[in-house]
Amino acid sequence: MFDKIIKLPCYGIVVTFAPGESGELRSDLSCPQGTERGTPIDGIESMILAHAIAGVDIESPAYLEGIETAVEAVANHI
Repeated sequence: MFDKIIKLPCYGIVVTFAPGESGELRSDLSCPQGTERGTPIDGIESMILAHAIAGVDIESPAYLEGIETAVEAVANHI
């Protein structure tokens, strides 16, 4: 079972995982209406989860800024 929970202060992101194993991510981010999963937002969420599982500090200010920049970039292109 998952033994670590990280709640990030942006987009309601909550990562629940077992380091080095597996996990899940929930967020307030959503696909624009009428689009299928597999959007750039899914990619961002998958990368955040993968980084957390691999041991990257996803709570660092620089990482959080990167998430916000990536989401803004996606929003500007949709």
